[in-house]
Amino acid sequence: MQLPTTPSFNLTGKRALVTGASSGIGLGCAVALAEAGAEVTLAARSSDKLQAVVKLMKDKGFKANALKLDITDVAAVRHLFKHVSDAEAFDIVVNSAGMAKHSPALETEPDDFDEVSDINLRASYFLMQAAAKQLIGANKAGSLINISSQMGHVGGFDRAVYCATKHAVEGYTKAMAIEWGKHGIRINTICPTFVKTALSASTFADSSKSQWIMNKIHLGRVAEVEDIMGATVFLASEASAMITGTSLLIDGGWTAE
Repeated sequence: MQLPTTPSFNLTGKRALVTGASSGIGLGCAVALAEAGAEVTLAARSSDKLQAVVKLMKDKGFKANALKLDITDVAAVRHLFKHVSDAEAFDIVVNSAGMAKHSPALETEPDDFDEVSDINLRASYFLMQAAAKQLIGANKAGSLINISSQMGHVGGFDRAVYCATKHAVEGYTKAMAIEWGKHGIRINTICPTFVKTALSASTFADSSKSQWIMNKIHLGRVAEVEDIMGATVFLASEASAMITGTSLLIDGGWTAE
């Protein structure tokens, strides 16, 4: 009799791309993957922020480099993946780029709808398409991860547009998993609740919104960036080799109701 062996969480030798990586959840994902041994390319629109965080990561001995990239520019995204050699194909892609413009559904303006949809849905869709094409061309397996939201599973006040985009991300993730499984490509989502970042500070500063949030999170606290990091390594690694087309909810029990 032989005891089973736990699959490895080690990512040594893997190459990862993380978008929206200059701060918040994206930065946390990049650090987590680097700590697990991956060589990480951090991508974002802000070059100065990227250079600063990459320097900090390199100072800790991590393999990291910066890439200025606007993922809403589909041509630029396709150019990136097209001009990476098969040997340097990204084994892991984590998309953390996104935005929200909250308002009552009756007050949604077309420009706001288009702006949020452009980055949360359109850009993420074609990023994952480009990543999968590269992996298939290089005959490599890989793990693709979208940072989605608990709002991809429920509704919320003043969040009709945001919820629409995140529900759509959940939908295309499932469809892509069905199509790409035969190539050894896994694609999943991570769905956090409200996370304490600079972007969410104004929400928590509103007492009524803060109370609504705390009433829904049954663990009694909001999430920290660190709460997302372990899940990222798990989905990127062989420890989740049989997981595709699903979502990992990190919501403190919000969606359990």
